Amino acid sequence: MDRIKGLVFDCDGVLFESRRANLAYYNTILKLLGEPTVSEDDNERANLCHTAASPQVFSGLLGQHRVDDALRIAETVDYRQFIPCMDPEPGLKESLSALARHYPLAIATNRGFSMPQILEHFELLKYFATVVTSRDVSRPKPFPDMLIETAKRMQLSIDDLLFIGDSELDQAAARSAGMCFAVYRGELEADLAINHHHELVEFFIGQKPCTNGGRFE
Repeated sequence: MDRIKGLVFDCDGVLFESRRANLAYYNTILKLLGEPTVSEDDNERANLCHTAASPQVFSGLLGQHRVDDALRIAETVDYRQFIPCMDPEPGLKESLSALARHYPLAIATNRGFSMPQILEHFELLKYFATVVTSRDVSRPKPFPDMLIETAKRMQLSIDDLLFIGDSELDQAAARSAGMCFAVYRGELEADLAINHHHELVEFFIGQKPCTNGGRFE
């Protein structure tokens, strides 16, 4: 971890608690298609809506034969109406501000068109050197393409970057790319585990020691 020169963040579940927003978005599209909606207690389907790129979400919810129809409907739905349902993670802006003074920061997310609108709404765009979404690569996470593209745009080696994610898709993408992985608020196997964004500041800028195999106490 001593050689880390840049930090890459997942969006959903790391920068924001966005389950309400994502579920409302996909349920709006399902209603327009005349399909049953996904309830919050349907953990597997709700988690799919929260972590995967839209083509994979629609394939999982509707079957591959309905993906094109669903994507066409999705293009007519303005995600901005759902952004107020998103909550920034505690201490996010303060931590990004501190980190950005020492490291280039990036986002690698399975989101598509909505990411610029979200960053603009929450006034976070200035903290990130680059933003890579599912629209920028041929294969979304769990494939490594997004992280490889992020490193290329940042002009840094894969070995120089740490990816902060919260899902198995994030973990798989990091491992496949050969990038160090930090799990945010989870129990996934990782090079570093954190429960608060301030811990990134303490680890990479401050003097607080890291104990318990990378987990902050």
